[in-house]
Amino acid sequence: SFVLDAGLSALETLQSAGVTMGYGSDLLGQMHGHQSEEFLLRGRVLKPRDVIRSATVDAARVLNMEGLIGTIAPGAHADLIAVYGNPLKDLAILPDPARLRKIIKGG
Repeated sequence: SFVLDAGLSALETLQSAGVTMGYGSDLLGQMHGHQSEEFLLRGRVLKPRDVIRSATVDAARVLNMEGLIGTIAPGAHADLIAVYGNPLKDLAILPDPARLRKIIKGG
């Protein structure tokens, strides 16, 4: 679709320019369940490492919350997931409930 292609093109342009991009979506209601598919969409034009950083370290930077979120460190707020496999090699692991091993919320 035109909108998807334009969004992916914008991601490539921003990445090339060195812009810090936080991961997020505006999906609500029935569409909220598709939010994790954003990892796969971004993975079409970004490296898996960069997609994951956008949801962690870079999101914290964009929100001016470095050290509080987006990191695993003493005193930081942490929601973590453990998955079967390596999402740095295959982003499709992240939105797949069958690959989810453990959820740690507020750890």
